[in-house]
Amino acid sequence: MFLPSNYKAPSGNYFKFRDGENTFRILSSAIVGYEYWTTDNKPIRSKELFRETPDIKLDKEEKPTKVKHFWSFIIYNQDTNTIQVMEITQSGIQKAIEALVNNKKWGDPKNYDITISKSGSGLETEYSVMSNPHTPLDKTIKAEFEDKGINLNALYEGGDPFEKQEKKMSIDDIPDYLETKK
Repeated sequence: MFLPSNYKAPSGNYFKFRDGENTFRILSSAIVGYEYWTTDNKPIRSKELFRETPDIKLDKEEKPTKVKHFWSFIIYNQDTNTIQVMEITQSGIQKAIEALVNNKKWGDPKNYDITISKSGSGLETEYSVMSNPHTPLDKTIKAEFEDKGINLNALYEGGDPFEKQEKKMSIDDIPDYLETKK
């Protein structure tokens, strides 16, 4: 056998939807804002809507691409067993997650896994969002998250959220009763 039967290619620090089911646990509160991509293919993000978008990337018809509203938060990717930054610009996904947050039976998405199914490609891409039953967060995931010291606000300055910070981000807003017991 060329590769081990349980082999999975390593994943990066940023989540990317793949076809089929994508299951994850949200670990942090979201930061929100607006973004556009430059002609150098670099994201520019702001908490406020941009007044100007110099050097905005052009589409195939040579028209400026759209400024998008984004949510960004830290997740535990159940499929790759890694902690990653997820960014969502798709309004349908945002509305579905917001509906879960506002539903009294589901509430804070840090208390359950979410599965987003992706099918199609290009303009024909479709997503469906499903919540999974409430389950405790494994203490090893919590410890790994806190150890990484991820700073989502670095995205606003074009920085790397995974660059080690003096002060580590905390996960204290997860209720103790949702953590697994020893």
